[in-house]
Amino acid sequence: MGNHTAVSTFLLWGFSSFPGLQTLLFVTILFSHATILAANASVMVAIKCTHNLHTPLYFLLGGLSFSETCTTMAIIPRLLVDLLSESKTLSLSECATQMLFFFGLGANNCFIMSAMSYDRYTAIRNPLHYATLMTPKVCFQLMTASWVAGFLVSLCIVVIIFNLSFCDSNVIQHFFCDISPVMCLACDYTLYHEMAIFVFSAFVLGGSFILIMISYVFIGSVVMKVPSATGRCKAFSTCSSHLTVVCIHYAFAGFVYLRPKDRDSPREDMLMAVAYTILTPLLNPIVYSLRNKEMQVALRKVLDKKVHPSDG
Repeated sequence: MGNHTAVSTFLLWGFSSFPGLQTLLFVTILFSHATILAANASVMVAIKCTHNLHTPLYFLLGGLSFSETCTTMAIIPRLLVDLLSESKTLSLSECATQMLFFFGLGANNCFIMSAMSYDRYTAIRNPLHYATLMTPKVCFQLMTASWVAGFLVSLCIVVIIFNLSFCDSNVIQHFFCDISPVMCLACDYTLYHEMAIFVFSAFVLGGSFILIMISYVFIGSVVMKVPSATGRCKAFSTCSSHLTVVCIHYAFAGFVYLRPKDRDSPREDMLMAVAYTILTPLLNPIVYSLRNKEMQVALRKVLDKKVHPSDG
């Protein structure tokens, strides 16, 4: 390593470029985090407490809500502490752990959404055999496979990055241990490492997105054979919430992790990362609540029980 000094800790520079906005950012992000937790918890409780929602689709939706809640927990609590703290340092092992959980959970979200698209295809293609095709065992296997695949990919990425040598600068131009800002600090970072990371990211985002699109192509071909316009609209309406969530998720994630990296645009990267880590988990339960009548009814029942417990 020559005259390079080995790095043992990282400094999360984050929003330190905006010293006058630290308090405002803290309040805004804290409120957003509380809203994310409340919204996703409401979805999970509604699914758990409503017998009509004990179906494969809502089992997967509950898993997605839980996973997204965990994803924000991997990032936001640390960010809130850093906004009020003078010391924003963390060790290499802490950085690796945060990266492992964030990308493992993020990949898990993608695979669960793929499973949800398969569920919608099965429901529309084989409605009479839906219950026998999407059994609780199959749903559990899909969920387990999503978690295992997500964390295996994340582990591969973390192993590649933290086998690099970090020297001289230890300042991460980000508010969490994201891939690109950390890799930029490595002394022996090469095109090989960049391509390996891109392949894993493309496998998660591109692979799962292709599976979702294939499912919707088949869904479209089936729905277009329905003779009545009312029947076609009803069939498409069962997919609208999921398709909206997919568009939101993949638009942000694809922009953050699949576009060519510009090392001179850390502020732009942070802005998009904020949208991906805060806005997406916040919008998903809202979309499912606004566009899904079954979920609206279930949430009202849960809220009524909370407000009027004696009536239950």
